[in-house]
Amino acid sequence: MNGAEALVRTLIAGGIDVCFANPGTSEMHFVAALDRIPGIRCVLALFEGVATGAADGYARMAEKPAATLLHLGPGLANGLANLHNARRAWSPVVNVVGEHATYHRELDAPLTSDIEALAKPMSHWVRTTASPDSVAADAADAIRAARTPPGRIATLILPGDAAWNETRAALPNVAPPPPRPRIDEAKLRAAADELRKGPSTVLMLTNVGLRARALELAGRIAAKTGCRLTAQMSNARIERGAGRLPIARVPYAVEPALDYFRDTRTLLLLGAKAPVAFFAYPGKPGRNTPPDCAIETLGGPGDDIVHALEFLVDALDAGRAVPALAKPQRPPLPAGALTGDTIMQTVGALLPENAIIADESVTSGRRLFSFTDGAPPHDYIQLTGGSIGEGLPLATGAAIACPDRKVVCLQADGSGMYTLQALWTMAREKLDVVTVVMANRSYAILHGEFRNVLAGAPGERARAMLDLDRPALDWVQMARGQGVEAARATTCEELAKVFAGALRGKGPFLIEAVI
Repeated sequence: MNGAEALVRTLIAGGIDVCFANPGTSEMHFVAALDRIPGIRCVLALFEGVATGAADGYARMAEKPAATLLHLGPGLANGLANLHNARRAWSPVVNVVGEHATYHRELDAPLTSDIEALAKPMSHWVRTTASPDSVAADAADAIRAARTPPGRIATLILPGDAAWNETRAALPNVAPPPPRPRIDEAKLRAAADELRKGPSTVLMLTNVGLRARALELAGRIAAKTGCRLTAQMSNARIERGAGRLPIARVPYAVEPALDYFRDTRTLLLLGAKAPVAFFAYPGKPGRNTPPDCAIETLGGPGDDIVHALEFLVDALDAGRAVPALAKPQRPPLPAGALTGDTIMQTVGALLPENAIIADESVTSGRRLFSFTDGAPPHDYIQLTGGSIGEGLPLATGAAIACPDRKVVCLQADGSGMYTLQALWTMAREKLDVVTVVMANRSYAILHGEFRNVLAGAPGERARAMLDLDRPALDWVQMARGQGVEAARATTCEELAKVFAGALRGKGPFLIEAVI
């Protein structure tokens, strides 16, 4: 058994059964081991950002890590943007990054780089394995690190000779993930006193606090005390729809966010971070909360949030309180011209039960929640770290994690161009993903940000850096060129017809919705 085979067997023992790969020469023995040893589904991505973003989407829905296979430092660097998003989502991921053979590194071949230095900013755990005898133990440590609540990025660097040389080291046992620690009860009792103060107290949730069971508990607390509930602006996953508690998110723009918290005197954070502006703006505050607002962190994202909510329900005698769950309700199908709102309204009108929405609609989809609160139960996953280009990969990973569920990817056209290679992977793997591209042919968010930072009105040269025309992108041709069936819609009626047909079908389909 060589080091690569020991690595594969350890990954399988640790529950990893998918590898999103973009390999190169240094990783060929690992590729050969994946070929020889059954148990891991290998999914080829044509760009490393697709591999890392898909691993993020997979982890959010499968609730366990996938592996990625990346080629040396430049390959890892290509995937870092979506590892940043995965880190912000607390997604468990195990990266395997090939490295030159140990004796070859000193020759400074063209692809030589400091891989550990590249990995550390986006990884919680980094190690370069020293020899084939240490590969399996290092892999077990990587899996253990990735599975530590709430989820972590682990990067294992594999030199070529550590992969191809033989080892007699015994394969280690991979320890199960540790339990989530419980939050101190005295802190929770004090929080219960604050919650009794009603609307001036806000309880902010994220992570597992946005699953149906946790939201129901939070809804009972709100019904009993009158406190307000909110989710972070960006969240890894929310269980939404009819029969579940609808929860608003902190607005993106500074002024609405300030107004959102205007009357808040106490903000209780349960797994969440204190809300701040996405960027600094001249003359505007960086924090979304009033200066006199007391902010209390009850627990971090890795803590046992569900137990904390159960404790609060008991402490507040809220067990019989009735949470304000969403009633089944769909918006009517709109008519006429396509806008961001009418596209979201169409999604809400037709979304199938148990779907997964992967959202990178950016400006066009800001009112999605208002149109889908009463839609059939579904999961919602979104861009978490602000590094655009994750919508299509997220949908790819989610579809592999949940092959029996329809995935609806809401994708802005500008950010979609970062990782449109994901369409090829969808076609190759026959993934059941319907992608709706919001084709406004601009970086619309940047037009707004140009004004928000008081840069004035964009002139001709500035607009040339913000618009996606001359030539206009043709998403239908790009999708078909990668093996994905596609159609264009220019009116609400056309979108409803094509979207409904795509939902009835199986396999990948892309709709270019021209705004």
